[in-house]
Amino acid sequence: MFVDFTKEMKAEYTIIAPDIFPTHMKLLEAVFRLYGYNVVIAKYEGQAVINTGLKYLHNDVCYPAICMLGQQLHALTCGDFDPHKCALIQFQTGGGCRASNYLWLLRKALEKMDMEYVPVISLSFGGYEHYSGFKITPGMMATGIRSLIYGDMLLLLKNQCLPYEQNEGDTRRVVEKWIASLTDQFRRKEGLSAGTMKKNLAAMAKDFHDIPKVKRDTVKVGIVGEIYVKYSSFGNNGLEKFLLSQGCEYMVPGVLGFFQYCFANMDTDYRYYGGSSLKHFAGRRLEKIAEGWEGWLIDALKPYPEFAAPVSFEKVKKLADRVIDRGVKMGEGWLLPGEAAELIEKGYSNIICTQPFGCLPNHIVGKGTIRRLRELYPQANIFPVDYDAGASKVNQENRIKLMLAMAKEGLQ
Repeated sequence: MFVDFTKEMKAEYTIIAPDIFPTHMKLLEAVFRLYGYNVVIAKYEGQAVINTGLKYLHNDVCYPAICMLGQQLHALTCGDFDPHKCALIQFQTGGGCRASNYLWLLRKALEKMDMEYVPVISLSFGGYEHYSGFKITPGMMATGIRSLIYGDMLLLLKNQCLPYEQNEGDTRRVVEKWIASLTDQFRRKEGLSAGTMKKNLAAMAKDFHDIPKVKRDTVKVGIVGEIYVKYSSFGNNGLEKFLLSQGCEYMVPGVLGFFQYCFANMDTDYRYYGGSSLKHFAGRRLEKIAEGWEGWLIDALKPYPEFAAPVSFEKVKKLADRVIDRGVKMGEGWLLPGEAAELIEKGYSNIICTQPFGCLPNHIVGKGTIRRLRELYPQANIFPVDYDAGASKVNQENRIKLMLAMAKEGLQ
C-alpha cells in the first residue's frame, strides 16, 4: 500500500536510510539535512539485523536486501525510534536488479509488522514515485554527488595510509577530523562550491601525506563486486578489517564511478535499446560534469606521487571494452570488470570479487569475466568470495587466506 510522504512529515519525521557506503553516508546525511530532511543512517549490525531481514522478507531475496532492509526494519522495532514518526528511504537506479523491488518488499514487510502506515520513499533519478513532501531537485542531486567526491577522497587515502601508519590511530583521526569539518561546512551551506572543494581536497591530501608512515612490503588487494557488499563492512563481514589484520594494502574504487556508469548507460540505452534522445543528451552532459568533478580529486593528488590516484572514467570505459560489451549493463555490468582491470594495472593484482547470494547480474559480470581478465592479465590473482546470510565467515576468510598465501609466495 502506497503511503504519501507529506509536507507536514518533512518537518516532523525521521527518514531512516540503510548504511550503504559507511564513509560517504555521514556526508550524505548532512546533505539531506541541508535541504530540510532529517535523515538518519541505520548503522545496526549483527545477527539480530539479519534475523529481522529473514523474518519479514522472502527467503529467496538477495543478500543485500536482507542486510539493508533488515537494518531499516530493525530500527523500527528496537525502540530507538517512534515508528509513527518515521519513514524509510531506499536508493534506486532501476533496471534489471532486484533492488528495483525493494520498495514493495519493504511495504509487504511493514504490512506483516502492522506498520503499513510508515511511508517508504524511493530515492531515484528516474522519479519512479512522487510524493507531496519529498523531491530530488537538480541542485540537491548535484550537491549529493559532490559530497561523494569528498567520500571517495577519504576512502582512497585512508586505505593507502592505514597499513603503513607509524602511530596507530593517526589515519582514523584524520578521517574523523575531515568528516566533522565537512559536515560542519555543509551545515553552514559551505564547502560545495568549485573553489572551496578544490581547496578542501588539496588540504585533505596534505593531511594524509603528513601522517608519519613506515615502509613495508605488503600484498596489494583490489576489491570489486556488487555495490553493497563491496563497500559495506556489515555486508562483507568486515573484509577490510580482516585484510588489514593480514598486513595487506587494499583499494576499493570510488562511489562516483558508479554514478558515472549510470550516466554512461543513458548513451548505451540510446544506441542499443531505443532509449530517448533527451536522456541520451542528459547522460552525455552529466558525464561531462562528473568528469570535471573527478578531475578536482585527481589534481589534488598530483603533488603527492606516493598515492595511487584514480584514472579517468573514460579510461575505465576503455578497459571494460576489452573485457565485455557495453550492452551488458544489468547490476554493476561492464563497470565491474573495468574496475578490476584498473586495479590490476595499478598493481593491485590480487582481486577479491564480492558476490552476494541471489545477485544474478553480478555473477555474470563478476565470475563470468574472470577468464577473460586472466587472459589479459596473466599475473592477476582473482578470487570470487560469496556472501549470504548462511555463509560461514571462517570459510570466507580461509578462502581469502589461500589467495593471500599465493600472493605472498609471488611477492617473495
